[in-house]
Amino acid sequence: MDIGTTSVDLDSHKIKQFYIPNYILEPDSESDSWPDIPECPVLVFINSKSGGQLGGELLITYRSILNNKQVFDLGEEAPDSVLRRIFLDLERLKNNGDEFAQELKKKLKIIVAGGDGTAGWLLGVVSDLKLSQPPPIATVPLGTGNNLPFAFGWGKKNPGTDRASVLAFLDQVHKAKEMKIDSWHILMRMRAPKEGSCDPIAPLELPHSLHAFNRVSSTDDLNVEGCHTFRGGFWNYFSMGMDAQVSYAFHTERKLNPEKFKNQLVNQSTYAKLGCSQGWFLAPIFHPSSRNMAQLCKVKIMKRHGDWQDLTIPHSIRSIVCLNLPSFSGGLNPWGTPNSNKRRDRDLTPPFVDDGLLEIVGFRDAWHGLVLLAPSGHGTRLAQAHRIRFEFHKGGANETYMRIDGEPWKQPLPVDDETVVVEISHLGQVKMLAVQDCRSRSILEPSSPINQEVDERDSDNEDDSVGEEWKKFGAADTFKIPDEVDISRLS
Repeated sequence: MDIGTTSVDLDSHKIKQFYIPNYILEPDSESDSWPDIPECPVLVFINSKSGGQLGGELLITYRSILNNKQVFDLGEEAPDSVLRRIFLDLERLKNNGDEFAQELKKKLKIIVAGGDGTAGWLLGVVSDLKLSQPPPIATVPLGTGNNLPFAFGWGKKNPGTDRASVLAFLDQVHKAKEMKIDSWHILMRMRAPKEGSCDPIAPLELPHSLHAFNRVSSTDDLNVEGCHTFRGGFWNYFSMGMDAQVSYAFHTERKLNPEKFKNQLVNQSTYAKLGCSQGWFLAPIFHPSSRNMAQLCKVKIMKRHGDWQDLTIPHSIRSIVCLNLPSFSGGLNPWGTPNSNKRRDRDLTPPFVDDGLLEIVGFRDAWHGLVLLAPSGHGTRLAQAHRIRFEFHKGGANETYMRIDGEPWKQPLPVDDETVVVEISHLGQVKMLAVQDCRSRSILEPSSPINQEVDERDSDNEDDSVGEEWKKFGAADTFKIPDEVDISRLS
Protein backbone atom coordinates (compact mmCIF):
# COMPACT_ATOMS: atom_id res chain seq x y z
CA MET A 1 0.00 0.00 0.00
CA ASP A 2 1.33 3.45 -0.90
CA ILE A 3 2.14 5.87 1.91
CA GLY A 4 -0.92 7.94 2.70
CA THR A 5 -3.34 5.46 1.12
CA THR A 6 -5.87 3.99 3.54
CA SER A 7 -8.48 1.27 3.34
CA VAL A 8 -11.10 4.05 3.30
CA ASP A 9 -9.50 5.45 0.13
CA LEU A 10 -9.55 2.01 -1.48
CA ASP A 11 -13.21 1.53 -0.51
CA SER A 12 -14.03 4.94 -1.96
CA HIS A 13 -12.36 4.03 -5.25
CA LYS A 14 -14.31 0.74 -5.41
CA ILE A 15 -17.61 2.42 -4.68
CA LYS A 16 -17.17 4.93 -7.52
CA GLN A 17 -17.33 2.00 -9.95
CA PHE A 18 -20.97 1.35 -8.92
CA TYR A 19 -22.18 4.86 -8.03
CA ILE A 20 -24.97 6.63 -9.94
CA PRO A 21 -25.14 10.44 -9.41
CA ASN A 22 -28.27 12.28 -8.32
CA TYR A 23 -28.99 14.04 -11.60
CA ILE A 24 -29.58 10.66 -13.29
CA LEU A 25 -31.96 9.50 -10.56
CA GLU A 26 -33.86 12.77 -10.02
CA PRO A 27 -35.32 14.47 -13.10
CA ASP A 28 -35.32 17.96 -11.54
CA SER A 29 -31.68 17.93 -10.44
CA GLU A 30 -28.92 19.20 -12.70
CA SER A 31 -25.21 18.56 -13.04
CA ASP A 32 -22.72 21.34 -13.85
CA SER A 33 -20.24 18.82 -15.24
CA TRP A 34 -20.36 15.14 -16.07
CA PRO A 35 -18.65 12.93 -13.52
CA ASP A 36 -16.39 10.06 -14.48
CA ILE A 37 -18.38 7.20 -16.01
CA PRO A 38 -18.64 4.32 -13.49
CA GLU A 39 -17.44 0.95 -14.73
CA CYS A 40 -20.38 -0.99 -13.27
CA PRO A 41 -23.35 1.27 -12.35
CA VAL A 42 -26.05 -0.67 -10.46
CA LEU A 43 -29.67 -0.29 -9.46
CA VAL A 44 -30.40 -2.28 -6.31
CA PHE A 45 -33.85 -3.66 -5.44
CA ILE A 46 -34.29 -5.27 -2.01
CA ASN A 47 -37.23 -7.10 -0.49
CA SER A 48 -36.72 -5.66 2.99
CA LYS A 49 -39.02 -8.28 4.55
CA SER A 50 -37.25 -11.26 2.99
CA GLY A 51 -34.88 -13.50 4.94
CA GLY A 52 -36.21 -12.54 8.36
CA GLN A 53 -34.37 -9.37 9.42
CA LEU A 54 -31.66 -9.73 6.77
CA GLY A 55 -33.53 -7.85 4.05
CA GLY A 56 -33.89 -4.75 6.20
CA GLU A 57 -30.26 -4.89 7.32
CA LEU A 58 -29.07 -5.31 3.74
CA LEU A 59 -31.11 -2.29 2.67
CA ILE A 60 -29.41 -0.12 5.29
CA THR A 61 -25.92 -1.31 4.30
CA TYR A 62 -26.40 -0.76 0.56
CA ARG A 63 -27.80 2.72 1.18
CA SER A 64 -24.82 3.57 3.38
CA ILE A 65 -22.37 2.51 0.63
CA LEU A 66 -24.08 3.74 -2.56
CA ASN A 67 -26.27 6.71 -3.37
CA ASN A 68 -29.34 5.85 -1.32
CA LYS A 69 -31.48 6.94 -4.29
CA GLN A 70 -30.17 4.02 -6.37
CA VAL A 71 -31.23 1.49 -3.72
CA PHE A 72 -34.96 0.70 -3.64
CA ASP A 73 -37.15 -1.05 -1.07
CA LEU A 74 -39.67 -3.20 -2.96
CA GLY A 75 -42.09 -2.70 -0.09
CA GLU A 76 -42.21 1.02 -0.89
CA GLU A 77 -41.95 1.29 -4.68
CA ALA A 78 -42.66 -1.20 -7.47
CA PRO A 79 -39.77 -1.91 -9.86
CA ASP A 80 -41.77 -1.18 -13.03
CA SER A 81 -42.36 2.45 -12.01
CA VAL A 82 -38.70 2.85 -10.97
CA LEU A 83 -37.30 1.44 -14.22
CA ARG A 84 -39.76 3.33 -16.41
CA ARG A 85 -38.79 6.62 -14.77
CA ILE A 86 -35.04 6.04 -14.90
CA PHE A 87 -34.93 4.75 -18.47
CA LEU A 88 -37.12 7.61 -19.71
CA ASP A 89 -34.75 10.08 -18.04
CA LEU A 90 -31.70 8.34 -19.50
CA GLU A 91 -33.26 8.50 -22.96
CA ARG A 92 -34.12 12.20 -22.52
CA LEU A 93 -30.60 13.03 -21.36
CA LYS A 94 -29.07 11.01 -24.22
CA ASN A 95 -31.21 12.88 -26.77
CA ASN A 96 -29.94 16.14 -25.25
CA GLY A 97 -26.36 15.09 -25.96
CA ASP A 98 -25.48 13.77 -22.50
CA GLU A 99 -22.68 11.29 -23.22
CA PHE A 100 -22.50 10.23 -19.56
CA ALA A 101 -26.16 9.08 -19.61
CA GLN A 102 -25.60 7.25 -22.88
CA GLU A 103 -22.60 5.29 -21.54
CA LEU A 104 -24.23 4.64 -18.16
CA LYS A 105 -27.27 3.12 -19.90
CA LYS A 106 -24.99 0.70 -21.78
CA LYS A 107 -23.21 -0.43 -18.61
CA LEU A 108 -26.17 -0.48 -16.20
CA LYS A 109 -26.79 -3.64 -14.16
CA ILE A 110 -29.51 -4.64 -11.69
CA ILE A 111 -29.10 -6.35 -8.31
CA VAL A 112 -32.19 -7.91 -6.71
CA ALA A 113 -32.13 -9.27 -3.15
CA GLY A 114 -34.92 -11.60 -2.06
CA GLY A 115 -36.33 -15.05 -2.64
CA ASP A 116 -36.96 -16.68 -6.02
CA GLY A 117 -40.37 -15.00 -6.16
CA THR A 118 -38.82 -11.55 -5.76
CA ALA A 119 -36.17 -12.29 -8.42
CA GLY A 120 -38.89 -13.54 -10.76
CA TRP A 121 -40.83 -10.31 -10.29
CA LEU A 122 -37.83 -8.24 -11.45
CA LEU A 123 -37.17 -10.55 -14.39
CA GLY A 124 -40.81 -10.24 -15.46
CA VAL A 125 -40.76 -6.46 -15.23
CA VAL A 126 -37.57 -6.16 -17.29
CA SER A 127 -39.04 -8.53 -19.90
CA ASP A 128 -42.33 -6.65 -20.14
CA LEU A 129 -40.82 -3.17 -20.40
CA LYS A 130 -39.22 -4.14 -23.73
CA LEU A 131 -36.19 -1.95 -23.07
CA SER A 132 -33.85 -1.34 -26.00
CA GLN A 133 -30.88 -2.24 -23.79
CA PRO A 134 -32.28 -4.42 -20.96
CA PRO A 135 -29.81 -4.56 -18.06
CA PRO A 136 -28.56 -7.97 -16.87
CA ILE A 137 -29.64 -9.07 -13.39
CA ALA A 138 -27.69 -10.47 -10.42
CA THR A 139 -29.60 -12.14 -7.57
CA VAL A 140 -28.78 -12.03 -3.85
CA PRO A 141 -30.13 -15.15 -2.07
CA LEU A 142 -32.50 -14.14 0.75
CA GLY A 143 -35.17 -16.85 0.51
CA THR A 144 -35.52 -20.50 1.55
CA GLY A 145 -34.79 -22.30 -1.74
CA ASN A 146 -32.72 -19.68 -3.59
CA ASN A 147 -32.61 -21.76 -6.77
CA LEU A 148 -32.12 -18.80 -9.12
CA PRO A 149 -29.06 -17.39 -7.31
CA PHE A 150 -27.53 -20.86 -6.91
CA ALA A 151 -27.90 -21.71 -10.60
CA PHE A 152 -25.80 -18.67 -11.52
CA GLY A 153 -23.13 -18.98 -8.85
CA TRP A 154 -24.39 -16.47 -6.26
CA GLY A 155 -24.84 -19.14 -3.59
CA LYS A 156 -27.89 -20.47 -1.78
CA LYS A 157 -27.16 -19.32 1.78
CA ASN A 158 -28.30 -15.97 3.10
CA PRO A 159 -25.40 -13.54 2.63
CA GLY A 160 -23.70 -11.33 5.17
CA THR A 161 -25.23 -7.89 5.56
CA ASP A 162 -22.14 -6.03 6.81
CA ARG A 163 -20.18 -3.55 4.71
CA ALA A 164 -17.38 -5.98 3.81
CA SER A 165 -19.86 -8.63 2.57
CA VAL A 166 -21.72 -6.11 0.40
CA LEU A 167 -18.48 -4.76 -1.10
CA ALA A 168 -17.39 -8.33 -1.87
CA PHE A 169 -20.70 -9.02 -3.62
CA LEU A 170 -20.42 -5.80 -5.65
CA ASP A 171 -16.94 -6.87 -6.72
CA GLN A 172 -18.38 -10.21 -7.92
CA VAL A 173 -21.05 -8.34 -9.91
CA HIS A 174 -18.32 -6.26 -11.53
CA LYS A 175 -16.49 -9.42 -12.67
CA ALA A 176 -19.60 -11.42 -13.62
CA LYS A 177 -20.37 -12.67 -17.12
CA GLU A 178 -23.67 -12.20 -18.94
CA MET A 179 -25.85 -15.19 -19.85
CA LYS A 180 -29.18 -15.38 -21.62
CA ILE A 181 -31.81 -17.69 -20.16
CA ASP A 182 -35.13 -18.88 -21.53
CA SER A 183 -38.38 -17.55 -20.13
CA TRP A 184 -41.66 -19.47 -20.17
CA HIS A 185 -45.30 -18.50 -20.52
CA ILE A 186 -47.97 -20.47 -18.66
CA LEU A 187 -51.68 -20.46 -19.45
CA MET A 188 -54.46 -22.10 -17.46
CA ARG A 189 -58.01 -22.39 -18.74
CA MET A 190 -61.08 -23.85 -17.04
CA ARG A 191 -64.81 -23.88 -17.61
CA ALA A 192 -66.59 -20.98 -15.89
CA PRO A 193 -68.72 -22.22 -12.96
CA LYS A 194 -72.48 -21.75 -13.26
CA GLU A 195 -72.60 -20.13 -9.83
CA GLY A 196 -70.26 -18.95 -7.07
CA SER A 197 -66.81 -17.46 -7.38
CA CYS A 198 -65.13 -17.63 -10.77
CA ASP A 199 -61.65 -17.64 -9.28
CA PRO A 200 -60.19 -21.14 -8.75
CA ILE A 201 -58.48 -20.17 -5.53
CA ALA A 202 -58.62 -17.37 -2.97
CA PRO A 203 -56.85 -14.23 -4.27
CA LEU A 204 -54.30 -14.14 -1.44
CA GLU A 205 -53.11 -17.64 -2.32
CA LEU A 206 -52.17 -16.77 -5.88
CA PRO A 207 -48.45 -17.31 -6.43
CA HIS A 208 -46.51 -14.14 -7.00
CA SER A 209 -44.32 -15.79 -9.64
CA LEU A 210 -47.33 -16.02 -11.94
CA HIS A 211 -47.39 -12.21 -12.16
CA ALA A 212 -50.48 -11.75 -14.33
CA PHE A 213 -52.34 -14.74 -12.96
CA ASN A 214 -55.55 -12.75 -13.08
CA ARG A 215 -58.42 -13.16 -15.52
CA VAL A 216 -57.21 -11.83 -18.85
CA SER A 217 -59.04 -8.85 -20.35
CA SER A 218 -62.08 -9.31 -22.56
CA THR A 219 -60.04 -8.22 -25.57
CA ASP A 220 -57.28 -10.77 -24.97
CA ASP A 221 -57.11 -13.29 -27.82
CA LEU A 222 -56.45 -16.07 -25.28
CA ASN A 223 -60.05 -15.86 -24.06
CA VAL A 224 -62.43 -18.70 -24.91
CA GLU A 225 -66.17 -18.24 -24.55
CA GLY A 226 -67.54 -19.93 -21.45
CA CYS A 227 -64.09 -20.31 -19.88
CA HIS A 228 -61.92 -18.42 -17.45
CA THR A 229 -58.37 -17.98 -18.67
CA PHE A 230 -55.32 -17.15 -16.57
CA ARG A 231 -51.72 -16.56 -17.60
CA GLY A 232 -48.29 -15.81 -16.20
CA GLY A 233 -44.69 -16.91 -16.56
CA PHE A 234 -41.61 -18.42 -14.94
CA TRP A 235 -37.85 -18.90 -15.31
CA ASN A 236 -36.88 -21.77 -13.05
CA TYR A 237 -39.53 -24.50 -12.88
CA PHE A 238 -43.17 -25.53 -12.87
CA SER A 239 -44.02 -28.60 -10.79
CA MET A 240 -47.07 -30.44 -9.53
CA GLY A 241 -47.78 -33.31 -7.20
CA MET A 242 -46.09 -34.31 -3.97
CA ASP A 243 -43.28 -31.70 -3.96
CA ALA A 244 -45.79 -28.89 -4.51
CA GLN A 245 -48.01 -30.27 -1.73
CA VAL A 246 -45.16 -30.18 0.79
CA SER A 247 -44.27 -26.65 -0.34
CA TYR A 248 -47.90 -25.57 0.05
CA ALA A 249 -48.00 -26.96 3.59
CA PHE A 250 -44.80 -25.05 4.41
CA HIS A 251 -46.11 -21.75 3.03
CA THR A 252 -49.44 -22.21 4.83
CA GLU A 253 -47.66 -22.89 8.12
CA ARG A 254 -45.38 -19.89 7.63
CA LYS A 255 -48.34 -17.63 6.91
CA LEU A 256 -50.10 -18.79 10.11
CA ASN A 257 -46.98 -18.59 12.32
CA PRO A 258 -44.50 -16.15 10.73
CA GLU A 259 -42.57 -15.73 14.00
CA LYS A 260 -41.33 -19.34 13.71
CA PHE A 261 -39.71 -18.79 10.28
CA LYS A 262 -37.00 -16.19 10.88
CA ASN A 263 -34.05 -18.51 10.33
CA GLN A 264 -33.04 -20.25 7.08
CA LEU A 265 -31.89 -23.43 8.88
CA VAL A 266 -35.16 -23.66 10.82
CA ASN A 267 -37.12 -23.13 7.59
CA GLN A 268 -35.32 -25.97 5.83
CA SER A 269 -35.69 -28.40 8.75
CA THR A 270 -39.43 -27.60 8.96
CA TYR A 271 -39.68 -28.30 5.24
CA ALA A 272 -38.10 -31.74 5.71
CA LYS A 273 -40.41 -32.60 8.63
CA LEU A 274 -43.49 -31.74 6.56
CA GLY A 275 -42.31 -34.13 3.83
CA CYS A 276 -42.16 -36.93 6.40
CA SER A 277 -45.44 -36.10 8.12
CA GLN A 278 -47.40 -36.10 4.86
CA GLY A 279 -46.40 -39.67 4.08
CA TRP A 280 -44.44 -39.14 0.88
CA PHE A 281 -41.70 -41.55 2.02
CA LEU A 282 -44.37 -44.29 2.03
CA ALA A 283 -46.45 -42.97 -0.85
CA PRO A 284 -47.89 -46.34 -2.05
CA ILE A 285 -49.39 -46.85 1.43
CA PHE A 286 -50.53 -43.35 2.36
CA HIS A 287 -51.54 -41.95 -1.03
CA PRO A 288 -54.12 -43.50 -3.38
CA SER A 289 -53.29 -44.17 -7.04
CA SER A 290 -55.56 -41.24 -7.95
CA ARG A 291 -52.67 -39.01 -6.83
CA ASN A 292 -50.41 -40.47 -9.53
CA MET A 293 -49.76 -38.12 -12.43
CA ALA A 294 -50.92 -40.62 -15.06
CA GLN A 295 -54.31 -40.76 -13.30
CA LEU A 296 -54.61 -37.01 -12.88
CA CYS A 297 -53.83 -35.76 -16.36
CA LYS A 298 -52.94 -36.39 -19.98
CA VAL A 299 -49.70 -34.81 -21.16
CA LYS A 300 -48.76 -33.67 -24.65
CA ILE A 301 -45.40 -32.23 -25.65
CA MET A 302 -44.05 -30.33 -28.64
CA LYS A 303 -40.33 -30.75 -29.24
CA ARG A 304 -40.44 -29.30 -32.75
CA HIS A 305 -42.80 -26.59 -33.91
CA GLY A 306 -46.29 -27.82 -34.79
CA ASP A 307 -45.61 -31.46 -33.82
CA TRP A 308 -47.68 -32.42 -30.73
CA GLN A 309 -47.01 -35.87 -29.25
CA ASP A 310 -48.55 -37.79 -26.34
CA LEU A 311 -46.15 -38.25 -23.43
CA THR A 312 -46.44 -41.54 -21.57
CA ILE A 313 -46.15 -41.09 -17.80
CA PRO A 314 -45.27 -44.20 -15.74
CA HIS A 315 -48.09 -45.06 -13.31
CA SER A 316 -45.76 -44.79 -10.31
CA ILE A 317 -44.94 -41.09 -10.90
CA ARG A 318 -46.46 -38.82 -8.25
CA SER A 319 -44.61 -35.61 -9.06
CA ILE A 320 -43.63 -33.90 -12.31
CA VAL A 321 -41.07 -31.10 -12.60
CA CYS A 322 -40.67 -29.00 -15.75
CA LEU A 323 -37.20 -27.56 -15.27
CA ASN A 324 -35.52 -24.60 -17.00
CA LEU A 325 -32.48 -24.20 -14.72
CA PRO A 326 -30.25 -26.90 -13.18
CA SER A 327 -31.39 -26.01 -9.65
CA PHE A 328 -34.46 -27.30 -7.79
CA SER A 329 -35.39 -27.63 -4.11
CA GLY A 330 -32.41 -25.69 -2.82
CA GLY A 331 -29.82 -26.56 -5.47
CA LEU A 332 -30.53 -30.14 -6.59
CA ASN A 333 -30.29 -31.05 -10.28
CA PRO A 334 -33.11 -33.52 -11.18
CA TRP A 335 -32.08 -33.90 -14.84
CA GLY A 336 -28.36 -34.49 -14.40
CA THR A 337 -26.29 -35.02 -17.56
CA PRO A 338 -27.48 -37.82 -19.87
CA ASN A 339 -24.68 -40.04 -21.20
CA SER A 340 -23.96 -40.42 -24.91
CA ASN A 341 -26.22 -43.50 -25.21
CA LYS A 342 -29.20 -41.59 -23.79
CA ARG A 343 -28.49 -38.70 -26.15
CA ARG A 344 -28.43 -41.05 -29.13
CA ASP A 345 -31.28 -43.41 -28.23
CA ARG A 346 -33.74 -40.97 -26.66
CA ASP A 347 -32.66 -37.66 -28.21
CA LEU A 348 -31.84 -36.22 -24.78
CA THR A 349 -29.34 -33.39 -24.25
CA PRO A 350 -27.63 -31.78 -21.26
CA PRO A 351 -29.73 -29.10 -19.49
CA PHE A 352 -28.84 -25.84 -21.26
CA VAL A 353 -30.55 -22.66 -19.99
CA ASP A 354 -30.95 -21.06 -23.44
CA ASP A 355 -31.88 -23.91 -25.79
CA GLY A 356 -35.65 -23.28 -25.83
CA LEU A 357 -36.34 -26.61 -24.11
CA LEU A 358 -37.72 -27.57 -20.70
CA GLU A 359 -36.51 -30.77 -19.02
CA ILE A 360 -39.47 -32.87 -17.77
CA VAL A 361 -38.62 -35.09 -14.79
CA GLY A 362 -40.76 -37.44 -12.71
CA PHE A 363 -40.49 -38.72 -9.11
CA ARG A 364 -42.15 -41.73 -7.51
CA ASP A 365 -41.87 -40.71 -3.82
CA ALA A 366 -39.66 -38.81 -1.38
CA TRP A 367 -37.08 -41.64 -1.36
CA HIS A 368 -36.75 -41.24 -5.10
CA GLY A 369 -36.05 -37.55 -4.53
CA LEU A 370 -33.15 -38.41 -2.23
CA VAL A 371 -31.22 -39.96 -5.13
CA LEU A 372 -30.49 -36.39 -6.20
CA LEU A 373 -28.07 -36.16 -3.28
CA ALA A 374 -25.81 -38.71 -4.99
CA PRO A 375 -23.12 -37.29 -7.33
CA SER A 376 -24.79 -38.56 -10.51
CA GLY A 377 -28.32 -39.00 -9.17
CA HIS A 378 -31.33 -37.87 -11.20
CA GLY A 379 -35.08 -38.33 -11.43
CA THR A 380 -36.96 -40.22 -14.13
CA ARG A 381 -36.17 -38.37 -17.35
CA LEU A 382 -39.46 -38.16 -19.25
CA ALA A 383 -38.73 -35.75 -22.13
CA GLN A 384 -37.47 -32.35 -23.24
CA ALA A 385 -39.97 -30.04 -24.89
CA HIS A 386 -40.48 -26.61 -26.38
CA ARG A 387 -44.15 -26.65 -25.37
CA ILE A 388 -46.11 -28.77 -22.85
CA ARG A 389 -49.85 -29.24 -22.37
CA PHE A 390 -51.51 -30.84 -19.32
CA GLU A 391 -55.20 -31.78 -19.56
CA PHE A 392 -57.09 -32.61 -16.35
CA HIS A 393 -60.42 -34.43 -16.59
CA LYS A 394 -62.83 -35.68 -13.95
CA GLY A 395 -61.11 -38.36 -11.89
CA GLY A 396 -60.44 -39.64 -8.40
CA ALA A 397 -58.96 -36.42 -6.98
CA ASN A 398 -60.71 -33.12 -6.29
CA GLU A 399 -57.52 -31.08 -6.37
CA THR A 400 -53.82 -31.20 -6.95
CA TYR A 401 -50.94 -28.97 -5.92
CA MET A 402 -48.87 -26.86 -8.29
CA ARG A 403 -45.77 -24.73 -7.83
CA ILE A 404 -43.95 -22.13 -9.88
CA ASP A 405 -40.48 -20.88 -8.91
CA GLY A 406 -41.07 -21.77 -5.26
CA GLU A 407 -44.61 -20.36 -5.00
CA PRO A 408 -47.26 -23.12 -4.49
CA TRP A 409 -51.03 -23.19 -4.74
CA LYS A 410 -53.86 -25.71 -4.43
CA GLN A 411 -55.61 -26.20 -7.76
CA PRO A 412 -59.17 -27.60 -7.89
CA LEU A 413 -59.71 -30.27 -10.55
CA PRO A 414 -62.84 -30.92 -12.66
CA VAL A 415 -65.90 -32.38 -10.98
CA ASP A 416 -68.08 -32.50 -14.13
CA ASP A 417 -67.43 -33.22 -17.79
CA GLU A 418 -65.11 -30.25 -18.04
CA THR A 419 -61.38 -29.91 -18.62
CA VAL A 420 -58.71 -27.86 -16.88
CA VAL A 421 -55.85 -27.09 -19.27
CA VAL A 422 -52.36 -25.93 -18.29
CA GLU A 423 -50.10 -25.10 -21.22
CA ILE A 424 -46.47 -23.97 -21.06
CA SER A 425 -44.69 -22.42 -24.03
CA HIS A 426 -41.35 -20.77 -24.75
CA LEU A 427 -41.64 -16.99 -24.42
CA GLY A 428 -38.25 -15.42 -25.04
CA GLN A 429 -35.01 -14.76 -23.19
CA VAL A 430 -33.65 -12.42 -20.53
CA LYS A 431 -30.09 -11.53 -19.50
CA MET A 432 -28.65 -12.74 -16.20
CA LEU A 433 -25.33 -12.05 -14.51
CA ALA A 434 -23.41 -15.18 -13.58
CA VAL A 435 -20.23 -16.11 -11.73
CA GLN A 436 -17.64 -17.48 -14.16
CA ASP A 437 -17.78 -21.12 -13.00
CA CYS A 438 -21.52 -21.36 -12.28
CA ARG A 439 -23.43 -24.60 -12.90
CA SER A 440 -25.72 -23.12 -15.59
CA ARG A 441 -24.52 -23.83 -19.13
CA SER A 442 -25.25 -22.10 -22.44
CA ILE A 443 -25.76 -24.02 -25.65
CA LEU A 444 -23.65 -21.34 -27.33
CA GLU A 445 -20.55 -21.98 -25.22
CA PRO A 446 -17.65 -23.40 -27.24
CA SER A 447 -17.44 -26.38 -24.85
CA SER A 448 -21.04 -27.36 -25.60
CA PRO A 449 -21.16 -30.61 -27.62
CA ILE A 450 -24.16 -29.43 -29.63
CA ASN A 451 -23.70 -25.67 -29.78
CA GLN A 452 -23.94 -25.77 -33.58
CA GLU A 453 -27.32 -27.50 -33.46
CA VAL A 454 -29.33 -24.78 -31.72
CA ASP A 455 -32.67 -24.12 -33.42
CA GLU A 456 -32.75 -20.38 -33.94
CA ARG A 457 -36.53 -20.42 -34.19
CA ASP A 458 -36.63 -21.25 -30.49
CA SER A 459 -34.53 -18.22 -29.60
CA ASP A 460 -36.57 -15.87 -31.77
CA ASN A 461 -39.94 -17.30 -30.71
CA GLU A 462 -41.22 -17.11 -34.28
CA ASP A 463 -44.09 -19.53 -33.82
CA ASP A 464 -47.08 -18.55 -35.94
CA SER A 465 -49.46 -20.10 -33.41
CA VAL A 466 -48.31 -17.76 -30.64
CA GLY A 467 -50.29 -14.53 -30.43
CA GLU A 468 -49.10 -11.18 -29.14
CA GLU A 469 -50.59 -11.72 -25.69
CA TRP A 470 -48.31 -14.74 -25.18
CA LYS A 471 -45.26 -12.53 -25.49
CA LYS A 472 -45.45 -10.83 -22.11
CA PHE A 473 -45.79 -11.76 -18.47
CA GLY A 474 -47.94 -8.87 -17.34
CA ALA A 475 -45.50 -8.14 -14.52
CA ALA A 476 -45.15 -4.49 -15.48
CA ASP A 477 -48.55 -3.83 -17.06
CA THR A 478 -50.98 -5.54 -14.73
CA PHE A 479 -49.27 -6.90 -11.63
CA LYS A 480 -49.87 -5.01 -8.41
CA ILE A 481 -49.32 -6.21 -4.86
CA PRO A 482 -52.64 -5.80 -3.01
CA ASP A 483 -52.45 -3.73 0.17
CA GLU A 484 -53.48 -6.72 2.27
CA VAL A 485 -50.62 -8.92 0.98
CA ASP A 486 -47.51 -9.11 3.13
CA ILE A 487 -44.49 -8.76 0.85
CA SER A 488 -42.59 -11.22 3.07
CA ARG A 489 -44.63 -13.95 1.33
CA LEU A 490 -42.39 -13.44 -1.70
CA SER A 491 -39.29 -14.65 0.14
